[in-house]
Amino acid sequence: MFRLLRTLILVMFAFVAGMVFERGRSEDICRNGGGLWISNICVGVDLND
Repeated sequence: MFRLLRTLILVMFAFVAGMVFERGRSEDICRNGGGLWISNICVGVDLND
């Protein structure tokens, strides 16, 4: 039972870490492209390239 719980906790930790990493990466791409990052939305830049 402990192994199952430990695996579940590790998977949840990896998911949250991935979301935080991707949010930061998206913010960097937005700012490097000349956009503004407002409330988790990139405004003022076309990122379809």
